[in-house]
Amino acid sequence: MREFTTPLLVAPSMHQNATDLLMQRLRTSPEHIAFEIRSADGAVTDPWRQVSTREFVNEVRALAKGFIAAGLQPGESLAIMSATRYEWALTDMAAWFAGAIVVPIYETSAVEQVMAVLLDATVRFAIAGTSDEASILERGFEQAGIPGSRVWTMDTRVEPDLADLVDDGKRVADSVVEERRLLATLESTATIVYTSGTTAAPKGALITHGNFVGQVLNVAAAYTEVVKESGNTIIFLPMAHVLARGLQLTCLANGMRIAHLADTREVVPSLGALKPTFLVVVPRVLQKIQASAAAAAAQKHLGQLWHLAQDTAIDWGLLAEARETNPAAQATLGLRVRHAIFDRLFYTRLRTLVGGRLDYLLSGAAALDAELSLFFRGIGLPVIEGYGLTETTAPLTGNMPGSIKSGSVGVPMPGTTVRLSDDGEVLARGVGVFAGYTNTTDNLDAFTDGFFRTGDLGEFDEQGRLTLRGRIKDVIVTAGGKTVSPTIWEGYVESDPLIAHAVMVGEGKPFLGGLVLLDPESFQEWATREGITDIARLRIPDDGGAVEIDDEQLLKAILKAVGAANAKIARSEQVRRFIVLLTDLSESNEILTPTMKLKRDKFIERSRFFVEKIYADTRNQT
Repeated sequence: MREFTTPLLVAPSMHQNATDLLMQRLRTSPEHIAFEIRSADGAVTDPWRQVSTREFVNEVRALAKGFIAAGLQPGESLAIMSATRYEWALTDMAAWFAGAIVVPIYETSAVEQVMAVLLDATVRFAIAGTSDEASILERGFEQAGIPGSRVWTMDTRVEPDLADLVDDGKRVADSVVEERRLLATLESTATIVYTSGTTAAPKGALITHGNFVGQVLNVAAAYTEVVKESGNTIIFLPMAHVLARGLQLTCLANGMRIAHLADTREVVPSLGALKPTFLVVVPRVLQKIQASAAAAAAQKHLGQLWHLAQDTAIDWGLLAEARETNPAAQATLGLRVRHAIFDRLFYTRLRTLVGGRLDYLLSGAAALDAELSLFFRGIGLPVIEGYGLTETTAPLTGNMPGSIKSGSVGVPMPGTTVRLSDDGEVLARGVGVFAGYTNTTDNLDAFTDGFFRTGDLGEFDEQGRLTLRGRIKDVIVTAGGKTVSPTIWEGYVESDPLIAHAVMVGEGKPFLGGLVLLDPESFQEWATREGITDIARLRIPDDGGAVEIDDEQLLKAILKAVGAANAKIARSEQVRRFIVLLTDLSESNEILTPTMKLKRDKFIERSRFFVEKIYADTRNQT
């Protein structure tokens, strides 16, 4: 058993609850710009309206008065179901000012999922983004049989909306709101966040005000190069995800301007207008940026030059990494010349594409390929990879500016101890670790010796940096008794932009197989680029099933990715046969969580025919 601890940098005890983070900012910098808001019908490249801290607090108070006037009680739950937008932030903070507990619901949730959350969290009142989302909430309340329920929308409409709440709250005094705001303590529940459930049914995690305050204060203290008044960011993660809310609160408390976008396709066009200094992304975004650059170079007949530029960036990233431990490390003359040439040809354009002011990217939610991390570092866009869960109020470990190790998720966050059990499970204790689940029976196996059991496998290096090795529940035992964690192979394969998800199979089988799920958008682009019209028009099944792709040219491209992944791991852990599939990857198909993670067991069960086909045909493939 090994463990590493990072001491607390800032004690949260100076604050009453999470609302104090905003109030402290109001006292010190009331006119500082806190948010940038897109106009209702404007393009992302148009000027965004700016909102100061004082203006935001005034809006929060006015809405909190509306909640109090409507009958929302201290300690009562308020659900929010909406895409990412400014009004989400406003409603979230206003609920806390009114003394309520916030229950986020993903805007893509089905009525049955909504009903389950409303019942479990004992919700009477809810805020929806749109009329459609309000309809789903109303049906959820009806099916749950909850009396006295009410729903308002962020969008303006004839039925009750936020403007009506604000109007109703005008009779409530400021002193009443302030009294409500101060009721919660650091030990009080701030939010109930339902886990996305890749391997089990969602569970309601009780996250306290102390969890948020402790994380915000200590993340800001540890990342002073990133979290700064002169900085700004764009939040396009779902606001129902605790990482997005933690990021927002950190920025709000430290003066970083925040803009919101719900449609990820609008992020790149917005970068030139907003010019962020910091972005939180998932690895898929980085893969697509790199792939788009490669495709653009190929169209200009610069494909071979781009490949050399890509290798040069990786070498430069390796050098930057080496310099953190050995400042005397120097680039060879050849590397310096190549990097200077490619910086003018390619790298500068990529930095300009993301706004020209980006200091750091933070990657989370999925494993980041080490070479992809090195590539971005080599072009001047270092990526900080971190790791966390809903139950740890997002960040549990993270790389630090000046100490970034590609392939690692970094060291424990300040105020956190990370321990590895004898079986290699990652265990956590610290300022961000939640209070438990709403259903107390879920807590029975969730903790051991005061540590939260993450269910993830990992290992430490000598500096206490954690590297993840997969999920305990995903481990495969072959017919020969070999125990294999599939995550490593899957991560390598998924680094190819053509591939959305890879799933290793082989439980009780003589060899390991793989199901490779194509990214529909990248697949269509590839087929069009290659002039393959018959599969470019291929229809994805409407019934939630998958279709096998056996085009020889495509299989050759996928075989290259699988072969590269196999080359990085032991022979006994390599996939011998695989099948390439295309399916609906929207959340409505029920094989992805709201955070776009694959529900592994459900997908394998649904793909049982293809799994059996792998083992029915014993011809070698790789």
